[in-house]
Amino acid sequence: MRNAGLGGWPARRAQMSPHRTAFVFADREVSYAEVHERTARLASRLREAGVGAGDRVAYLGPNHVAFAETMFATHLLGGVFVPLNFRLAAPEIAYMLGDSGAGVLVYAPECAGVVRDQPYLPGLRTVVALRSPGAEERDFESWLSEGDPAPVDVPVALDDIALILYTSGTTGRPKGAMLSHANLVWNCLNMMVGVDVTSTEVTLISAPLFHVAALNQTLLPTFLKGGTSVIMPSWNAGACYDLIEKHRVTWMFGVTAMFAEFARSPRWADADLSSLRTLMSGGAAIPVQLIRTYQERGLVFCQGYGLTETAPGATFLEAGESVRKVGSAGVPVFFADVRVVRPDLTPVAIGEPGEVHIQGPNVTPGYWGNPEATAAAFTGDGWFRSGDIATVDGEGHLTIVDRVKDMYISGGENVYPAEVESVLFEHPSVAEAAVVGVPDRTWGEVGRAFVVPRAGATVTPGGLGEFLRTRLAKYKIPVYYDIVDALPRTGSGKIRKPELRTRPLPDGSHQARGEG
Repeated sequence: MRNAGLGGWPARRAQMSPHRTAFVFADREVSYAEVHERTARLASRLREAGVGAGDRVAYLGPNHVAFAETMFATHLLGGVFVPLNFRLAAPEIAYMLGDSGAGVLVYAPECAGVVRDQPYLPGLRTVVALRSPGAEERDFESWLSEGDPAPVDVPVALDDIALILYTSGTTGRPKGAMLSHANLVWNCLNMMVGVDVTSTEVTLISAPLFHVAALNQTLLPTFLKGGTSVIMPSWNAGACYDLIEKHRVTWMFGVTAMFAEFARSPRWADADLSSLRTLMSGGAAIPVQLIRTYQERGLVFCQGYGLTETAPGATFLEAGESVRKVGSAGVPVFFADVRVVRPDLTPVAIGEPGEVHIQGPNVTPGYWGNPEATAAAFTGDGWFRSGDIATVDGEGHLTIVDRVKDMYISGGENVYPAEVESVLFEHPSVAEAAVVGVPDRTWGEVGRAFVVPRAGATVTPGGLGEFLRTRLAKYKIPVYYDIVDALPRTGSGKIRKPELRTRPLPDGSHQARGEG
């Protein structure tokens, strides 16, 4: 086989374990043999649609088996898969489709409104719906079934680009982080060193697959080992309990909001969770008390740290250290190096905060069509700048303590204040705006916007919230709004965001929370 990338995985797995179940979705089970046949058929249809080496295929929708099938079929042809965040607004989706130059879009029925609300871009040649909402779109299943099941074998190198994953940028424009097939393979190896993934693994995919963690930290390692991925369309604590008990789930990944809701469920005390071998978190530091809640239930809870640009694993706390080092992000993954440095790139002392840098075969080659951002992301000696601040203890364990940039994480989603501020500035009555993240019990963090109205103009929290709802994804919209006369500034004119973060929250009224 000339395909050294992920596109060859279905054929290799079908040869080794054809009858094992690769995916479970709703009441449907898909064997590795079926995945192989379906991806070959789909690849033939994509090739007829003009997809070849380096061409981009986008996917928009909640978790579904079709996500993985479309990805593997794209990789069979040497194409680049572009998973899109279905929570985004139509203008945000349009930008990513245009920036990536995607020629094919596969989308779920839940996203039909977003797709129809934007003009099809000139480069978008083919649009396929999982269930056809109209005559103009092709239906995914019928389209796939008419494809040729003959094996596809085109040369694909490990260094070829496999994914473009969009991350929100501090300038208000998202950047497309490129990940090669090699990045993904090395990340799987790192994951399987840190977690004892087995061929009998039953992995619950409950976080969004368009995120690097759900895809690369759970689905791909499980597929590589020949285990079973139980795919949830979206997070639901009750359904999660049902699936764990029904399928005897052994491994799952989640973020703070998911694990907090799961533990608050009335089913927590009595549910049969005995099959779970490993719980894994990422996206943001999990509160120590929440980790201990799981440990007291007899569950192994491991944390990791990483970024989209590192595919994503950079550090990991193995199960054996999960109690003694609770709250730590662990040590560098096996096949990567991590350093914590001062601004002059000298190593920090024990306990001294510094910026996390990563180097290794899991690190992105750069940003799609953005050489300036790529150059800025790396140091002169070739280390990737994470933009995150950490401390290191005497045993080399990292603890993430802050972010160099102003990004905050809400429900596992990265939110960049500059993007929200740029949209607020579009409001005709807004003169200035500053957004910071503040703690929230449910989502980890939520946004708080400080807004200065234009002279003679009036703005209300409810009006600002309504203005943003059609322009930004829901999780990016601030929860709190402060209408102020001026913003605090440094001597050089920069806004003092640390001062804004320390101000007491508004009184919690519906006006302060932008709900009316």
